[in-house]
Amino acid sequence: MTKKLGLFIVLLLLVIMAACNKSDQEVKDSKAESESERSVTVDTGLGEQTIQGVPQRVVVLEWTYVEHMLPLGIKPVGVSDVEGYNKWINVGAPLPESTKDVGTRAEPNLEAIARLKPDLIIGAKYRHEAIIEELESIAPTVLFAPYSEEGVENQYQHMLNEFDTVAKIFDKQKEAETVKQQLEQTFEEQGRRIEEAGLSDIKAVVTQAFTSQNSPIMRLFTDNSVVAGVLEQMGVDNAVEVEKPQVYGFISSSVEALQNYQNAHFFYLVQEDDNIFTNQFADNPAWTNLEFVKEDRTYELPGDMGTFAGPLSAERLAVEVADALVEK
Repeated sequence: MTKKLGLFIVLLLLVIMAACNKSDQEVKDSKAESESERSVTVDTGLGEQTIQGVPQRVVVLEWTYVEHMLPLGIKPVGVSDVEGYNKWINVGAPLPESTKDVGTRAEPNLEAIARLKPDLIIGAKYRHEAIIEELESIAPTVLFAPYSEEGVENQYQHMLNEFDTVAKIFDKQKEAETVKQQLEQTFEEQGRRIEEAGLSDIKAVVTQAFTSQNSPIMRLFTDNSVVAGVLEQMGVDNAVEVEKPQVYGFISSSVEALQNYQNAHFFYLVQEDDNIFTNQFADNPAWTNLEFVKEDRTYELPGDMGTFAGPLSAERLAVEVADALVEK
């Protein structure tokens, strides 16, 4: 009787396990079927586009959209200039080692892209519209327009809108909301730090500076830029105001023109081996006589920080600016 009871229990457990396995598989099959039947229409740089299913193998030709994808848990199979991304966009989780390089952003390698058999390609209109037919012969292609008439007035908000579009394509809207909530919390915390340090109601100039053809170059971020949007979220005014919004969110400036911003706090992004302020400008009276220089209101920011990128770079910029002000 005991043996029969034991055998019955074993058989019962096997039946239950089989039913559970079948149920799990049915759930997986149902989810896969649902994803394959899914269809979303999104606004892109080429107008409205409809994406069938949830893309699984994605190649990304512009760094901004790599940064949009990673915090949503989406790992592209291919990226343009992987080494450059890892060097210049130092935020969030790094690209997986399995990510394949598909050429430069300006000239992606079509054969390398095709070998990866993507089901979606993401790029930028201003870089890749000329090869859209070749890209679409490989896989459905979405080209965003980060520097467009729609986004030029407020590039920070345009960046968030594109982030939402990426999330919609991959059915990651909930994850995107979590990322944006974290971003807002960071802005609030860093703004409070600045205020508590007695630095409320300040103006800032942020520049990306480097040497080109032996000449110092300064890009001052204008009031329509992503950088200005981040400053505004923390209660800091961007001092570089222009009559007409700049398509790339910056103007080029000479050192002499900096006298227009002498009451501001001056932040600069440079590479360690190319710091024009400690090299070319070190003995230049046009620099050393500026009020913000004499009053020690200049702050060096890391050169590997994205200023045209996504929400993670925006979050990092907020922290770096607050740290520079509070810890000076």
